[in-house]
Amino acid sequence: MMIHPITVNLKNELSVRTQAECACECAREYFKAAGAAMLPAGASTGAVRAAAARALLRTPGAYIYRNDRIAGSLRPLWCVLDEQQKNLAQAFSGRYRERTFPENADHFAPDYRTLVTVGLPGLFARIEESKRIHAAEKERAAFLDEMATALDGMRGMIENYAAVAESLAQQSDGQSAENAAFIAANCRQLLAGAPQSFAQALQLVWFAHLCFVYEGRYAMALGRIDQYLYPFYKQDVKNGTLTPDEATELLENVFIKQYERTVFYGGDDVVNICIGGTSMDGRCDVNELSYCVLRAVGNCSIPGPNLSARISRDTPDDFLDECLQTIGTGLGYPALMNDEVNIPALLRFGYAEKDVYDYCMVGCIENFITGMQPPWSDGRFDAPRYFSYLLNRGESAFDGSFGLDTGPVETIDSMEELQRRLEVQLAAGVKKYVDGFLAVNTALEPKEYTSPFLSCFCRDCISRGMDINDGGAVYPSVHGAALMGVGTTADSLAAIERVIFEEKAATLEELRQALADDFAGHEELHKKLLAAPKYGNDDWFVDKYAVWFTDFLSSEFDKYRTPDGGGFYVAMAANTSNIHAGYTIAATPDGRRQGQPLSDAASPTYGRDVNGPTATVNSVTRPDYTKVACGTVINQKFSPEMFNDENRPRLAALLRVYFAKGGQEMQINATSRQTLEDAMEHPEKYPAMVVRVSGFSAVYVRLAPDVQRDILNRTQHE
Repeated sequence: MMIHPITVNLKNELSVRTQAECACECAREYFKAAGAAMLPAGASTGAVRAAAARALLRTPGAYIYRNDRIAGSLRPLWCVLDEQQKNLAQAFSGRYRERTFPENADHFAPDYRTLVTVGLPGLFARIEESKRIHAAEKERAAFLDEMATALDGMRGMIENYAAVAESLAQQSDGQSAENAAFIAANCRQLLAGAPQSFAQALQLVWFAHLCFVYEGRYAMALGRIDQYLYPFYKQDVKNGTLTPDEATELLENVFIKQYERTVFYGGDDVVNICIGGTSMDGRCDVNELSYCVLRAVGNCSIPGPNLSARISRDTPDDFLDECLQTIGTGLGYPALMNDEVNIPALLRFGYAEKDVYDYCMVGCIENFITGMQPPWSDGRFDAPRYFSYLLNRGESAFDGSFGLDTGPVETIDSMEELQRRLEVQLAAGVKKYVDGFLAVNTALEPKEYTSPFLSCFCRDCISRGMDINDGGAVYPSVHGAALMGVGTTADSLAAIERVIFEEKAATLEELRQALADDFAGHEELHKKLLAAPKYGNDDWFVDKYAVWFTDFLSSEFDKYRTPDGGGFYVAMAANTSNIHAGYTIAATPDGRRQGQPLSDAASPTYGRDVNGPTATVNSVTRPDYTKVACGTVINQKFSPEMFNDENRPRLAALLRVYFAKGGQEMQINATSRQTLEDAMEHPEKYPAMVVRVSGFSAVYVRLAPDVQRDILNRTQHE
């Protein structure tokens, strides 16, 4: 892949934090407080939040890099505050708490299609029209005023960048002056009307995304960027004002700036970008811009842009091959998503078909109806802990937590009875999980915790005059329950069936005691449990329990609704939480010792899928993933040689079969075990090596040692 010099230079510019900047701190709350302080005493909470948003976006000013073609930086948000300013910020943040992730704060895919179609002035015009319609409705009219106030902050940000760019164009020379003039002209057009070119549309989207980051929102998706920007791309290419290579460079200019979050915050922003897909009429949505986005993410080679590719049976072979080439660099992007599973899974929840076909992903892999529902929330449901409750009369043998008392193990006389009691435990656990989520999610009064700026980018908040979390969105909120440990659970049930009920090598009471002792003194039983069939080897004896796991838990979560009437999706994902959960769960009947990680996401337990990738594919496609509306994570690791010109077609064929058999998602690590081991021993040699973790990528040497080991221990297919 060709990396443009301007991209390299820009990355070098933004990765340097000057000595003066090191003394700075994030002034977000101060800017908000200063704006709110200008309101008269007694102003409503909604008016305060709107004024705070306006000041936050408008006040800090602008920063333009010498190599910028698409402007917009986090740097103005950071400055040195005196004690009075700090006190003002602290008082404001203490009084006006913001929503958090469980309360639908972020992880949202904005309606960028409308934004680039009508432009910023068009959004203001829509607000004015809605105000006219709702003039007699005091609450709605007031909220529309608040939306306009907040949106004026974005207009102020663009004005700041236009002025700074015009000044730089006069003061600079050569390429820097040309870049500044280009930015200034684009900003002036965005202030006057809708974008007229690809660069202007991309600039407008980046400004909006930057505003969300200024607000402190995390994992805000760019959505189907190859679809809503394609009309601009196509027009410019036809007019001779843009080439594919230039479009790729402009995209790099945006994607690389996500690295700023790493520079200033020390962590990556999981910005999901979706490319490819299928239309309602069966047409493949892969276009020329899809390739540009793919190459731009690959060229930037940073963890931040979390690229997802929607794949169908009609996806061109060369597009899938180019996806594999990018993955094969070690970056691990894109994650590959199966339209023919995700679309039916989403349709189960009653969405209009046209809206489902426009779905994208937020955060790691979470399916989302673009720009039409409140921000995402999710949590983890670690099913393997319920074995301890089942075997110990409702009490954990490890941490003292409680489930239900379903009776002594001596009264369980069949595999069917054991599974029935486990279902009782799991059903109670699901209810406890839902009750816990609802207790947190309903703790806020929606009208006191409005999001006037965010609401401008969700249909139909403007036409309804209502907040995104208070009836403004077309669809209600949904919550995702990530089901952890399918491999651990399936392996455990298979081990019980084989060792306890078939071979009668031990009783359930002896198994209970062995788990309580973490197998110390029970070595022979431990060996037999480990020798039982394991998930991932194309063996129905164990795979049937993965099918049951998915069917039963999805049916339990289907019984519940979010506070505004949306569904509870299930996911098969973990994002490294399987490691932490393993520390809190006693030994399990599959032979896993106390403290060891659970199986990761929807994958088999690492090291137990020993019959090759085709056997693994046959196992992991047996569950019905159309019941998993959120999405799954199947982590696979292939040797780097699998990505050479000779072997890539074989890997592509494997993926085609995997998707045809009902696989929902696959993400791939392409870094060899030897390289990973060397990086753990000599991290200084690999300061920028990016690997796929679970639902996201990261710089390997920055990961915690237990996460590094988890990646290292994945079965490597040759």
